[in-house]
Amino acid sequence: MIFEVKETDGGMYATVSGRLDTPSAVAAQKEIAPLLEHADKEIILDCSNLEYISSSGLRLLLTIRKEASAKGGKVIVEHINDDIKKVFMMTGFYNLFEIR
Repeated sequence: MIFEVKETDGGMYATVSGRLDTPSAVAAQKEIAPLLEHADKEIILDCSNLEYISSSGLRLLLTIRKEASAKGGKVIVEHINDDIKKVFMMTGFYNLFEIR
């Protein structure tokens, strides 16, 4: 799993690639620190290369969303594939995030 974060003019942009499962979600805790620090801004999560997400991965996204909500920010999830979309629909996450 690769979690690449960069700052943009309007907020933060993160590219999520590979599998977001339990081991990678634990490792990604450190990588999402900049997103949590700047959660008062717009955070875009580009999931075009995300192949799989587990409950641990969903929990990681929920952590980002909760922090953004608490600080007045916004989280946008972009380019999810059909399998990830099904997981989002089954778990109710599709209604928690703005999906593009």
